[in-house]
Amino acid sequence: MEAIKETLYNWIISNAPAKGKEWLDQKLGLISAENAERQFYLAFGTAPRFVGKEKLQLTAGDIQKAGALRKGWNPAHWTTDQATRILLVLSLPHQDPQKFVHVLNQLFSTGDVGEQTALYLSLPLLPHPELHRHRTTEGIRTNMTDVFNAIALDNPYPSEYLDEPAWNQLVLKTIFVGSPLHRIHGLDQRANANLARMLSDFAHERWAAGRPVPAELWRPVGPFLNEQIFPDMEKLFNSGDTLQQSTAALACQASSLPQAKKLLNQHPQLADKIALGQISWDNIQEQ
Repeated sequence: MEAIKETLYNWIISNAPAKGKEWLDQKLGLISAENAERQFYLAFGTAPRFVGKEKLQLTAGDIQKAGALRKGWNPAHWTTDQATRILLVLSLPHQDPQKFVHVLNQLFSTGDVGEQTALYLSLPLLPHPELHRHRTTEGIRTNMTDVFNAIALDNPYPSEYLDEPAWNQLVLKTIFVGSPLHRIHGLDQRANANLARMLSDFAHERWAAGRPVPAELWRPVGPFLNEQIFPDMEKLFNSGDTLQQSTAALACQASSLPQAKKLLNQHPQLADKIALGQISWDNIQEQ
């Protein structure tokens, strides 16, 4: 925790104006002393006024260090005010788990979009992580895209702590709101048969409405192809769209279903490109 706090502090003072460092030093001292809650609420609300809202200028080394300090931590898209608010949260006394969660719940209940976004970004760094599952599940239901993305994207907490229904809902909603699926941490590891069925059903709804289906949707489906979902692969191969055909090939390649292997073998050029690394989910997401 101390190493994470020190790292955040250094990033903040490197990106914030001079007055921001003075303000931050003062508030951190007050939060750790008397009237911690009152001082915390005041500092949390006014942080952007003093440190700004610019994106943190982080190097590849900074991102690598973050991942070493906390597996899966990726602050590449964080702003200075978000980092500051998260540092303030981590500086709160947290020896009493229930009191700590009570303070956070007060903020979740009254915070604006920016404040809630910072709180959800802090999830993988918070003490007592098992106590934040319910709040995270509630957050998935939000209609504020920035808040939802703070939970869903580049955040290792959901894959580590959410149960399967909540996890599946997060993945499905990521597609629904048009956010990039590949930025969900643990997407491949938490893929499951129920999610594959839900994604196939979603694709059928889109097709029936004459709307496109995001290519990334099929990434968690491939390992769980079955008799019911397999016709979707035939539809993709018959679409004439090279991107859709590539996604079907990748899904079939990940499947153990005999029909899927047979279908992929009928498209040897795509199979060869997969083997050579010319088709992968990494380059699918770039398209």
